Amino acid sequence: MKSSRTSARLLALALGLGLASSALGVAVPASAQTAAAPSAAASASVAGYAGSAEEAANNKAFFEAVLKSVAEKRAAQPNTQAVTLYYDDSQAPSFRSEISSAASIWNSSVSNVKLQAASSGADFSYYEGNDPRGSYASTNGHGSGYVFLDYAQNQQNDSLRVVTHETGHVLGLPDDYSGPCSELMSGAGPGPSCTDHYPDATERSRVDQLWADTGPAQRPRAW
Repeated sequence: MKSSRTSARLLALALGLGLASSALGVAVPASAQTAAAPSAAASASVAGYAGSAEEAANNKAFFEAVLKSVAEKRAAQPNTQAVTLYYDDSQAPSFRSEISSAASIWNSSVSNVKLQAASSGADFSYYEGNDPRGSYASTNGHGSGYVFLDYAQNQQNDSLRVVTHETGHVLGLPDDYSGPCSELMSGAGPGPSCTDHYPDATERSRVDQLWADTGPAQRPRAW
């Protein structure tokens, strides 16, 4: 591993994301907190399908947190081709089927990053519960990312689409609520009748671009 090149890319990523460390203090809602839940001080956050500048910042923070975890694994395994992101679904038992299906959808859609369940050493976690903000992806401000899945929102919208959409944030995709149903990251913008679970060609290409050539001296490019 060439530390100088890695440092340069880390700096470039940080500049590209434009995130100050103070923007990372988002906590899992009390309704979702169980053993091992993130415990940062709560700050204003919004539902995964509500849309706001703050939500976009939270999604970028999540992506950066995941990258930090991945960087350590890639340094230890420099010859691997695709990046493997390990997730923990133990705190979201009601959604295990949807989480597994969402991982399979992304694994069949992109080549440079793969999702795999793990009982320990996960790069990010899923949580479930009730929250008026709905479902969202965020970070606890201490290097860990998580996806929170709200019960009501998953009942009102196609649950697999919700989970696959939120998982898209893990892979670096921002929201685009004005997009068509065929665009996964349009979320619930097209309405609850939209049940498309798959990323479109542009989204697939973007994820592969973000995670391309992530060798020991490289990291995904900032969006």
